[in-house]
Amino acid sequence: MAYRVLVVDDQNMSRQLFSLMVENAPDYELLYALESASVAHIYCQKYSVDLVILDIVMADGSNSLEEAKRIKQSCPKTKILAVTSMPEVSYLKKAREAGIDSFWYKEADDITLLEIMDRTMEGESIYPDHTPELVIGNAKSYEFTPSELRVLREMTTGASNNEIAQKLFIDVTTVKKHITNMLQKTGFKNRTELAIEARVRGLVIGRKEDEVDY
Repeated sequence: MAYRVLVVDDQNMSRQLFSLMVENAPDYELLYALESASVAHIYCQKYSVDLVILDIVMADGSNSLEEAKRIKQSCPKTKILAVTSMPEVSYLKKAREAGIDSFWYKEADDITLLEIMDRTMEGESIYPDHTPELVIGNAKSYEFTPSELRVLREMTTGASNNEIAQKLFIDVTTVKKHITNMLQKTGFKNRTELAIEARVRGLVIGRKEDEVDY
């Protein structure tokens, strides 16, 4: 009996490619392809989904990680395979905490999606060892400290230094120090250039409602 699959991806091309791959795989059956994560748990409950292929970042603002938690709470036997093209440094940890079974980078993984699907349905949990390496200005992504990344994530939301300090419970002088260090590493002229490049490249993706503990 074929595994019943729900594809959730806001990008039309990715959604179509994933759907086509599932349809052509002999051991899988495509149930639905959704462009928003907001109702994925309802589909899982109604149609006894075996596997959800879930994009992490949704253009409509729906929270895929929270939706994964809902799916696991209501349908604990349903497997979830997270996919993303964004190398945001916190996603691997957050995905594990959400109960996501496996994780796949769209452009960076050597292993194929179908192979991860097979191994996930066999009971394995497949995660990459690390996020893809990025170059931000003159610096490589691994050259940023965790504290700098936390500040940088808040910068991508447009927050001021004072707002960042309040959100992260640190002194504003510490915020300024981290920003200065990152500007020296990257060679950017100002915090705006740094924040825009980090967001565009997907190194950190900040949202106003995100929790502090990454």
